[in-house]
Amino acid sequence: MILAPNFICTANIEAHDGGAAIVAGNQKVLAARLSDAKFFWEQDLKVPLEEQAKKLGQIVFHEKLGTVADKVERVAKLARWLVEEGIVGGSNPSSATISARPERSRGASDADSETRPSTSLGTSDDLAQLAYDAARLCKADLVTGMVGEFPELQGVMGGYYARAQGHQDAVADAIRDHYKPVGQGDDVPTAPVTVAVSLADKLDSITQFFGVDLKPSGSKDPFALRRSALGVIALVLDNGLRFPLRSAVSRDVLDFFADRLKVQQREAGVRHDLIDAVFALGGEDDLVRLLARVRALQSFVETPEGRDLLAGYKRAANILKKESFTPSQDFSLSYTPVPEEQALIAALDSAEPRARTAVAAEDFEGAMAALASLRGPVDAFFEKVTVNDADPAKREARLSLLARMRDAVHQVADFSRIEG
Repeated sequence: MILAPNFICTANIEAHDGGAAIVAGNQKVLAARLSDAKFFWEQDLKVPLEEQAKKLGQIVFHEKLGTVADKVERVAKLARWLVEEGIVGGSNPSSATISARPERSRGASDADSETRPSTSLGTSDDLAQLAYDAARLCKADLVTGMVGEFPELQGVMGGYYARAQGHQDAVADAIRDHYKPVGQGDDVPTAPVTVAVSLADKLDSITQFFGVDLKPSGSKDPFALRRSALGVIALVLDNGLRFPLRSAVSRDVLDFFADRLKVQQREAGVRHDLIDAVFALGGEDDLVRLLARVRALQSFVETPEGRDLLAGYKRAANILKKESFTPSQDFSLSYTPVPEEQALIAALDSAEPRARTAVAAEDFEGAMAALASLRGPVDAFFEKVTVNDADPAKREARLSLLARMRDAVHQVADFSRIEG
């Protein structure tokens, strides 16, 4: 983008002088504002950002959460931790990145938001230090004259001042872009230092306000925590960050992210009940892996095999619930099973380990394929076999078989949460 010494304005009157007076008036206003900006720029540059940052201790972030300086210190430590743990800028066990948003072409603004690849930033220790340094300065421009006069330039001016004062590009870019993304469709940072600072800033706001019981309620969200959560989700998914949220947030915050993920993924056509079904397993808090599992599940349940298996699962789950049945750990058959019963046993013997191995390898399509092999045997079992047989041994064995089928399915998701 090239700046030009021109401007455009609109007026809802018919100018008898061809607009000369309107142009002159706007020129006068713009000249004054630009003169103010030039003054603030020159004055602000005289004070290093490190000195500006010291003034943040005089600004209250929230009466229960201390000053902006306190927040900055928390964000800096968290940003460094994200890099040191390999969550940002480290090796990624998944080669595929799951986009948080519908695909769109990258424009000039996207390219401008990027910094150098992480390989040019030195070792992971160097990257962690850069993230820490950038976070320590990310709010410093809040006390500058420029941002005091033009609040919408917060972050942007900090980036300019950092670059002009000799800080590395990665630090300046992180300061400039750490508020991003601020809404749907906004650019999502991908430069490692920027990602670390942006993610830390948003996570700190969410966890701190939740910690003092200032959660969003109904339509009220005075601290924009829902927007922050959507920003975290976009950063994690667009960058393929393998981030176990449970290690950094509480249970209620994790539930909050689940709700935000459902809202965020609705635009992409992902069903909310399937997100619930995966979250309900209790051990899945890696958003990249979770969404891969959800998308494979959605593809599966929309096939005839998936619909039939879901129906069979719900029938089995209802029987087990009605009977309040808990399978015995050391149960073994004491009779010869009928063919349909034996076929289901054999199908489970094959499908269970294949599904388990596939899930461990994050091959969720493979796990679904293993479960799909149960469709025919499950249908035949319910058609030909009496579960509540008069013989107690047969009844217990068949209920145990249904419990096995339920547990096999639960390796992928809690099918009881799936609608339909």
